Amino acid sequence: MKQLIYNAVIVDADKFFNGYIVIDDSKIQLVGEGEPSADLLADSSLLLIDCNGDMIMPGAIDTHVHFRDPGLTDKGDMKSESRAAVAGGVTSYIDMPNTRPATVSIETWQKKMDHAATTSVANYAFFIGATNDNIGQILEADYTRVPGIKLFLGSSTGNMLVDNDDTLVQLFANAKSIIAVHAEDEATIKTNRATIESRYKAGEVPLQLHSVLRDRTACFKASKHAVELARKHGARLHLLHISTFEELSLLEPGSVDTKMITAETCPHYLLFTETDFSTKGARIKCNPAIKADSDRLALIRGISESLIDTIATDHAPHLPADKKGDLFKAASGMPGIQFSLPTMLSLELQPSLVSKLMSGNPATLFGIKNRGYIREGYAADIVRVAVLDEPHTVTDGEVISKCGWTPYDGTRLNHRVVTTWVNGFIAFDNNTVATQLHAQPLRFESR
Repeated sequence: MKQLIYNAVIVDADKFFNGYIVIDDSKIQLVGEGEPSADLLADSSLLLIDCNGDMIMPGAIDTHVHFRDPGLTDKGDMKSESRAAVAGGVTSYIDMPNTRPATVSIETWQKKMDHAATTSVANYAFFIGATNDNIGQILEADYTRVPGIKLFLGSSTGNMLVDNDDTLVQLFANAKSIIAVHAEDEATIKTNRATIESRYKAGEVPLQLHSVLRDRTACFKASKHAVELARKHGARLHLLHISTFEELSLLEPGSVDTKMITAETCPHYLLFTETDFSTKGARIKCNPAIKADSDRLALIRGISESLIDTIATDHAPHLPADKKGDLFKAASGMPGIQFSLPTMLSLELQPSLVSKLMSGNPATLFGIKNRGYIREGYAADIVRVAVLDEPHTVTDGEVISKCGWTPYDGTRLNHRVVTTWVNGFIAFDNNTVATQLHAQPLRFESR
């Protein structure tokens, strides 16, 4: 059915105005400023949706999630985590390869695509992961359907650490797509671990030492190595979840469509610091580690200076039991997708900048066709966001993710996702996720 969404504040990477949108089937047919005409309002073929002054934004495109499917589905699966996504205004996601089995072949990638087609509420795509011995699979992949290559320069679930120099050179010299890198130097982490183990009894290592174990040196050293490889071989590099102010020195300002080296950070690096371990405990234990307040502030500056190009969640659910124990026992990773957009808006960043970081730039960077912006002819992936009169305090009871908890429990947010449309169909509305599936696989164009 055709829909007229009006009395809204239209927010885009390059737009901010009072206006309206007409959706016809799965596409945005019309974007208009001001009030719709009397003829539009009287058109009986249109479903009228009065936004009462709420914001209408492009749906967020989360280019870094771990939905745990297949093999780790006690923590989360495509159905549960895609439902959490649309509840948070995320209409598309790109899932990481460190599942069981790992997505390191065209066959395992295709199985995930087939599964998503029957389970996912949000649009979907899946990275193919690099290993020390799968360069043939990497070079044969269809990068109009595969968004890029995930490379771990640091330990990973599924034994996907690539530490062979010849493999790295082959990858950076021959990659036909973006190389998305988790950059932490494994040798530095091993040295730090040995030092920590020499000072504490087994099972009694404080969680607060996570930023000592996986320190800024590990991050900077690996990121620097990745940047050097990319520059030497002319590869497109995307540094994932940067967490330190030192890494900003490796980046250059500018428009995302002109850069060969780009960077992502996550909401939790912009909200939490290592001192929050005293109240949050293992809920904020993630890799790379959350670091100092000076890093948090530097990352926010990096956003304003166009050094950081995208915001993604690194959504990685674990069951509460997985989060128990000391530094070396409690699992790393946290869910975040359901609250990422309201969290970013509540950080007092301009809504158009948030839209650029979470929708427009991800679409441009990965060459996602006809998504990420509110434009005529684009897919109607949009989200209605209310600015609250009184802040809302997040609780675990709201969590849709299968894990049942959030690190944002107790966080006060000034914004709330009201409705999410995926390809023109309502996928989430007033705390209810739709049962019908209208998601599509993402398609990619080379830049």
